[in-house]
Amino acid sequence: MTLAGEKFAYTRVEEIGKIGYLNRGAGGSHAMSLKKWRLLLVTKEYSADGHTIYHGEAVEVLKTIETGSVDLIFADPPYNIGKDFDGIHDRVEEEEYFAWCWQWIDECHRILKPNGTFYLMNSTQNMPRIDLYCREKFEILSRIVWVYDSSGMQARKFFGSLYEPILHMVKNPKAYTFNADDILVEAKTGAKRGLIDYRKDPPQPYNTTKVPGNVWEFARVRFKMDEYENHPSQKPEALLERVIRASSNLGDVVLDPFGGSFSTGAVAKRLGRRSISIERSETYIKIGLRRIGIPSDYAPEELAKQKVRKTQNLSKKQRTKDLIEQPVLQLEL
Repeated sequence: MTLAGEKFAYTRVEEIGKIGYLNRGAGGSHAMSLKKWRLLLVTKEYSADGHTIYHGEAVEVLKTIETGSVDLIFADPPYNIGKDFDGIHDRVEEEEYFAWCWQWIDECHRILKPNGTFYLMNSTQNMPRIDLYCREKFEILSRIVWVYDSSGMQARKFFGSLYEPILHMVKNPKAYTFNADDILVEAKTGAKRGLIDYRKDPPQPYNTTKVPGNVWEFARVRFKMDEYENHPSQKPEALLERVIRASSNLGDVVLDPFGGSFSTGAVAKRLGRRSISIERSETYIKIGLRRIGIPSDYAPEELAKQKVRKTQNLSKKQRTKDLIEQPVLQLEL
């Protein structure tokens, strides 16, 4: 079973009580019982005007990308906390999760240019271990904290989490892109308070703008916002805009191995960059095709934006309880 126009063919399959892979060359086939196996994914490529979307598994697609060909990578993978991504629950044993992470991180290191930049997001629980792994391969320039507001109580018996960590990494700390003038923000000391710096001769007003620090405050994407998409972990365009402006130039290639709501690709296109996005869910692929404007064989009504509240994602407490009874490994490994 293949899709017309696919660049290469492989199929991930799931057997009752077991996970495995069925590999094959283009045009090849293996007989199997549909009662015993369930087709999960076939890879297909969509491209137009310097922007490419791969419908496939992140690790496998990354392996096909040319070494040292990408200027900027923004990776926001599933956090292994049990969220529902279009029917796929991102929860497996911890060691399996990290083994999977090491695979795609290694591939990102390989395809990143010598002067390229890599931003990696994950949960507060996972980031310490990921930090230790990444510092052996990259130079970590900044450990960024994205803080956001909350519409309700996060916890009753401890201090709830209101931030997500981001690693800002490069291969070569002496040669990388950082466009400071493109991301300046207001400096309250000079702009608001109008203070004078008497350490200078003669004394001068403080600057009214500055390069942002490593604490970034952006509102989470809400249902009534125009950019809202039906995805449980959508990141705000403002955050992506800062990343892309700071760490890439016009015409550079920006890669997102976990396309999701495709904010990375959409912002990259708006800012005059090229983009590569990878996503395994057909539902989210349709979001990407619409947002980035890549032609496909889907009918317009299939790509039309239909906002649905993310009510299917339960609380952390309920997700943990439910996962005890979840028998099948469903994370992309």
